[in-house]
Amino acid sequence: MARPDSDFSSETARIAAGRPKSRALTPLRGILPFLRPYRGRIVLAGLALIVAATATLMLPQFARGLIDSKGLTAEEARALADFYYAFVAAAAVLGLASAVRFYAVTWLGERVVADIRKAVFDNVLGLSPEFFEVTRTGEVLSRLTADTTLIQTVVGSSASLAARNLVTLTGGLIMMFVTSPKLALLVVGAVVVVMLPMLLFGRWVRKLSRASQDSIADTSARGTETLNAVPTVQAFTQEAHERRAFGAAVERAFAFARDRTRARAILTAVAIFTAFSSLATVGLVGLHDMIAGELTGGDVIAFIIYGFLTGGGVGALSETWGDLQRAAGASERLMELLHEVPAIRAPEHPSALAARPSGAVSFENIEFRYPTRPDTAALNGFSLNVAAGEAVALVGPSGAGKSTVFQLMLRFYAAQKGEIRFDGVDIAALDPIELRRHIAVVAQDPVIFSGSIAANIAYGKADATRAEIAAAAEAAAAAEFIEKLPQGYDTLLGERGITLSGGQRQRIAIARAILRDAPLLLLDEATSALDAENERLVQTALANLMVGRTTLVIAHRFATIQRLKRIVVLEEGRIVAEGSHAELMERGGLYARLARLQFSEAQT
Repeated sequence: MARPDSDFSSETARIAAGRPKSRALTPLRGILPFLRPYRGRIVLAGLALIVAATATLMLPQFARGLIDSKGLTAEEARALADFYYAFVAAAAVLGLASAVRFYAVTWLGERVVADIRKAVFDNVLGLSPEFFEVTRTGEVLSRLTADTTLIQTVVGSSASLAARNLVTLTGGLIMMFVTSPKLALLVVGAVVVVMLPMLLFGRWVRKLSRASQDSIADTSARGTETLNAVPTVQAFTQEAHERRAFGAAVERAFAFARDRTRARAILTAVAIFTAFSSLATVGLVGLHDMIAGELTGGDVIAFIIYGFLTGGGVGALSETWGDLQRAAGASERLMELLHEVPAIRAPEHPSALAARPSGAVSFENIEFRYPTRPDTAALNGFSLNVAAGEAVALVGPSGAGKSTVFQLMLRFYAAQKGEIRFDGVDIAALDPIELRRHIAVVAQDPVIFSGSIAANIAYGKADATRAEIAAAAEAAAAAEFIEKLPQGYDTLLGERGITLSGGQRQRIAIARAILRDAPLLLLDEATSALDAENERLVQTALANLMVGRTTLVIAHRFATIQRLKRIVVLEEGRIVAEGSHAELMERGGLYARLARLQFSEAQT
């Protein structure tokens, strides 16, 4: 059955429903902390901007002097030569200052975006799994890429252009008042008329910009999820459905982008038309004043040039206003991620563990409900003591709470009731990072990264030597296939280790856990999907891994845990039986029923 597309298109809306809507450009304040370290660059760009604007405003004065020249005597010709040199000098200053401003603001935009991306990623990486239950990875990636690109556009381009045009607009108005107060007042009235549509359209543009960015995030999330599941899509022949669904998401994003572009186009057209129509009116009045002798021809030409600079500045501001509105929406989304607080945090004064904990674990009357399923208890009255060095298997039907035990032990979630102790210390009093340093995990479907085999094995111990990596691979029964590869331990693996078989991935994951050398091992039984030969190799590796470590095993195949002295049976979040395999089989009940069912299926 195909996935309901409404779940994908509405998820962002659900997440956004509870957040307050900010007004105007307020969210851009979130960028200020990232700008402060580069105040020197900002000052340099500002000075260059002022110099360039001043040079620009001087050019009409040169034009007025040229036009108002009556006759050219030898002395006046030399004066014109001086004017020429001054004009060339002003042009040189304008070019140099513009280049400095461009480099400074572009560098600033790239630097600030890099800092924002790192800060947001750093924060997201520390969030609890609860956050990812309601936020898709594709949406986070969209914010880290598309939204930060909008920030870069504003910081590295639009903001500088807006400032330049604002300075030119202000300087142009001042020079216009110096030239003709009467005409300048007419221009001021025109500017007020131009600003009105900017204010009216601004909120509309920002609303559409936020909707556009959300739709792009939905599209990215949909595409990411589908591409990560291509084998499943193809196996169930859902290519056509996924193409239609992704196409629909793209079209939704296009529709929002079209509406946003239309709004900005209307805003730009109205602003430019109003500005230049007003300028033409001012020019007509100026010509009448020149005929009446109130102004010279040079005054009128200079005034018109200043008018063009002023009108161009207003038109450019109308465009950059739209960019600022879009960036405000993007900044709001990014700041939400940056200020998201992990559900599980280190206490202000965390307790300390021994340098080498023994690994003893105890669960005392644990009650836990997942945040997304508050009406169902995943664990209810769960109590379990595991001595240092002891191996305990957790068995039970799907949904019994086995994986929840691991999630709580790793402090991905916090129990609503009860205490979990590690080496006698309540884990709620520990820094989660410090706790996890003493735990090694081998998952049923281990994560393999796209780097080298050596880097994957050393993932839990970055300073490991090549000899230590090789020893861990040998203990995990992985050395025999690694050494046959052309590049050996330097062999690069594809995304998610796609170039390896299931058994090879499992053995690399076991080598990673061996190298970590943690006192507590959480083992989500790694042999349930392997063939007999790989299962034997992995079982040997697991036996080596468990020596001297406290081990909790989630058992899917009962045949692999018969040798353990202690098996705990869970059902609906409670412990219903406990003992060795022989004792539980003799006692009957849930374990015996599940074991007979598995063994009878294996024989057939």
